[in-house]
Amino acid sequence: MEDIYKRHDLRPPDWQYHHRLSEILSHGTLAKDTPQGVGALTCFGTLSPMIFDLSNGIPLITERNLPSWRSAVAEIIAFINGARTIDDIESYGVNPAFWSPYRGQGARIGFGPDDMGPGSYGPAFHDFEVPGGGTLNQFEQLLEQIRKYPSLRTHLITPWKPYYTARGKSRRVIVAPCHGWLHFRLLGDKLHMRMDQRSADMPIGVPHNMVQYAALLLMVCQVTGYQPGLYIHSFADAHIYENQVDKVRELLAREPRPFPRLLLHRGVDDLFKFRIEHFAMDEYNPHPGMKIPYAP
Repeated sequence: MEDIYKRHDLRPPDWQYHHRLSEILSHGTLAKDTPQGVGALTCFGTLSPMIFDLSNGIPLITERNLPSWRSAVAEIIAFINGARTIDDIESYGVNPAFWSPYRGQGARIGFGPDDMGPGSYGPAFHDFEVPGGGTLNQFEQLLEQIRKYPSLRTHLITPWKPYYTARGKSRRVIVAPCHGWLHFRLLGDKLHMRMDQRSADMPIGVPHNMVQYAALLLMVCQVTGYQPGLYIHSFADAHIYENQVDKVRELLAREPRPFPRLLLHRGVDDLFKFRIEHFAMDEYNPHPGMKIPYAP
């Protein structure tokens, strides 16, 4: 895959994330009945998707420094490889702060204390149960289909197993997947990807999701031989928690800067062989870091 990025001086700042935060603050409905016990200004289905042309840079926010992009990319690598326990996830280079709040909770659904359950991201992507027994590696099937039948409109991935994620006796997951509904489409020589997000913590979660799924598109393009096109990030329930509002207002006082470049090691030709050491961020010039409260 050739260099896809425009020169730095030709990459204008991207305001889409900035504008979505403003819209939630202005038009969000305050939901008090959240599972986290913290009220959240919420927009359900009304936020426009963010559409990123990856030639303009990788969508890593610049309104605050986000060095944890490495953990976000490592996390999606862990998921596509089927990581299910917290130890498995962290073995790919994910910062322990990402998943440590859930340590010990697996026992309440009948598994090991640090087992996220068969309804979590890794098992859904890599080990999706099929009728008659056995499992399906969704990304393996996706790659095969893109290579053999590139023009189809059915290049789809789901993180959702309804029989494991519904509340009740059958629930077999600690954190029901919030993101990862994927649809790939080849138009011309460019592969585009849309990611639908069920639940979006806009100040903390979404910036990590933006960069990890854009990285995923780059990985899929590299191993299939297509050029990356658009990464579309759409939302169902998008929210800002009440304890995050002051920091979000502070962040909105900062103007975005041009997106950086994410560089992949060109020697990797197997999606499941990518590791975080195969990635480098270049031309990243963010504002200073900012600590934003988290609502677990």
